[in-house]
Amino acid sequence: MIAAILGSGVATLDGTIVNVALPAIEQDLGGGLTAQQWVVNAYLLALGSLILIGGSLGDIYGERLVFTVGVVAFGVFSLACALAPTIGVLIAARALQGVAAALLTPSSLAIIIGAFSARERGPAIGTWTAWGGIAAVIGPLAGGVIVDQVSWRWVFALNVPLVAGTVVLVLAAVPRTPRVAGRRVDVIGAALCATGLGGIVFALIEQPRLGWTSLAILVPLVGGALALVAFVVYERRAAQPMLTLDLFERRNFSVGNVETLAMYAGLAILFFYLVIFLQQVAGYSALEAGVATLPTTLIMFALSSRFGALADRYGPRLFMGAGPLIAAAGIFLLLRTGLHTSYVTDVLPAILVFSLGLTMTVAPLTAAVLADADESDAGIASAVNNAVARVAGLVGVPIAGVVAASTLVGDTFVADDASVDAFHRVVVICAALVATGGVVGAVGIVNPRRVVEAKRCAGGQLVGVPEPAVDTGAALATAGRRIAHDPPRRAGA
Repeated sequence: MIAAILGSGVATLDGTIVNVALPAIEQDLGGGLTAQQWVVNAYLLALGSLILIGGSLGDIYGERLVFTVGVVAFGVFSLACALAPTIGVLIAARALQGVAAALLTPSSLAIIIGAFSARERGPAIGTWTAWGGIAAVIGPLAGGVIVDQVSWRWVFALNVPLVAGTVVLVLAAVPRTPRVAGRRVDVIGAALCATGLGGIVFALIEQPRLGWTSLAILVPLVGGALALVAFVVYERRAAQPMLTLDLFERRNFSVGNVETLAMYAGLAILFFYLVIFLQQVAGYSALEAGVATLPTTLIMFALSSRFGALADRYGPRLFMGAGPLIAAAGIFLLLRTGLHTSYVTDVLPAILVFSLGLTMTVAPLTAAVLADADESDAGIASAVNNAVARVAGLVGVPIAGVVAASTLVGDTFVADDASVDAFHRVVVICAALVATGGVVGAVGIVNPRRVVEAKRCAGGQLVGVPEPAVDTGAALATAGRRIAHDPPRRAGA
């Protein structure tokens, strides 16, 4: 349990701690907004495009081996980030960090599932998820203290002792799992997915600098789009695809993933640009910017399971429709920010309203997506939904960056009216995306056809890969009660 918590917690911690350090990184290594986006998106690109293949590697070669390799690699590339002499080296090391995270993230949950009996698994998963949330809380706070008191480089160096401790625990406590014969890695699918996402993301991030008419933008943009089309065609025909496209024929799974794409794109935009704005425009310290989003995690800790239980009782549609609309209203309140921004009157009310709407949404959304898959497909359904959430952030941040960069002077946020205007434009995009997710959920979701427990998905995709929200025992019990009240009328039914 401790090994799995530390392994996945390192990746979660890194994802939340880096945003706080972005202004300090830009000040030290340069590169402007474009470089800040690449520091985040190089990691997300590798993680989002390879997380499905990472899960299949664990199935083929054993979760213990793949998890150990992922953890060790994450530590090595974290050290490379800490020692990076230039912004280019840092971005490259961040991409390699993402590759390592794609190995360890799905394997950490698989290790817990394999180590605990069915009776113990629920509490074990709950403990794992809770500590993932704690890592998400610690990230901005630790990042703020480290950046203010020491250096942004220690944000990455902090991972090294955690990785060392994790490896010792894995070797001592996690049992070996045998290799599965007859399974192979979908290398072509992974290459097409990474090429497609990489081309599009490169074009979106570099467009403000090079312009839409530049061949350096048009070629990767068109090539990336064609690669993604080829990816879908190939996965439909592959004997052992990394992405099971048949799942998208199911209504709640498809609609839920569309809502995930819109919601998590908005979340990524908000958390990326808010901490930059607060530091570089409003004059907050790194610690103050890190603390700014703390109420979100606290509210989710307090209320996520409760809203999950309500969704179990009344169905997820109401919460998946109303939650994003409330969250979008909270985001719109950030339009009150300016050069002189009060946390208590300008930021906190927006964060509180946004957090309430987010908390209403994440558990019902994840449960609805997973419940629409058969029990045998629950694992891949969870991995697909997690990948969609990562890709949403990967694409959402540079799209908002195109709009922001059109207003900024010199591709950098500074304390002037142009930067305030750029941030407000980003806020509108973010709120529109989140609200769109609510409309999609309200119109498209139907209450599930079998028993689920949304309260077991309390953290959604924010803290890793949630347990498949399927309770087979409860489903069978419910079916038995239905048969007792309405016995089959034909023989052999």
